[in-house]
Amino acid sequence: MLRIFLAGEICLTLGQNIVRASQLPGRQGRLVFAYLVMARDRTVSRDELSERLWPDNQPQASEVALSAIVSKLRTLLGSLGLGRNTVRAASGGYELTLPADTWIDVESAHDSVHLAEAALRAGDHRAAYGPAVVAASILRRPFLPGEDGAWVTGRRQALRNELLRAVDCLAQLHEANGEHALALRVAREAVELEPFREAGYRRLMLLHEAAGDHAEAVRVYAGLVALLADELGTAPGSETRRLYDSL
Repeated sequence: MLRIFLAGEICLTLGQNIVRASQLPGRQGRLVFAYLVMARDRTVSRDELSERLWPDNQPQASEVALSAIVSKLRTLLGSLGLGRNTVRAASGGYELTLPADTWIDVESAHDSVHLAEAALRAGDHRAAYGPAVVAASILRRPFLPGEDGAWVTGRRQALRNELLRAVDCLAQLHEANGEHALALRVAREAVELEPFREAGYRRLMLLHEAAGDHAEAVRVYAGLVALLADELGTAPGSETRRLYDSL
């Protein structure tokens, strides 16, 4: 099975063959490869790829440079054991065709988040645990570090949102299992991921209260009040205030 890792260091494995990020044709090659993988259900035009590579200042010889990058990718995929037609020129662009059973880490993480959430809704904590751990493990790795641009930023935000959902699942699971230290750790992670989401603070407050640390639960609320006042000029919503009053 072909395995593609896009989060963290890009890596491809097929049997005993491995292609590492350092073997790809530079940062531009890594970006083109990641983009083609994520858009492999369609033809990606040369103009679209050029815009991703050079969003602000496209060089005059951009088509030649892009062709050279794609040619190097074809050669590299061939060395892995895939045919040169894996990246095929089509209709003024390129198509990436991968084996049907290809495993891609960020797509596996996406599916795992849905599985964990569905299992939790069904009350099946045992079935939820594995997918939640898998998703969080993958999504905690950075996506194309060192790159910028609208597409990379958008993908990072989407992956960050999925990580938040995976961490929420883990917090529920650890709490249900009585693993308060682990539940607190991932609940704090959720607050760091989305510092203006009040639901994360409410969970953190409840976890501290359940652990018998009433003062820390109050401190979490005070931190939220200060953050919202300083950054947004607002106050916590009614649900969060009701929880604070009940504590």
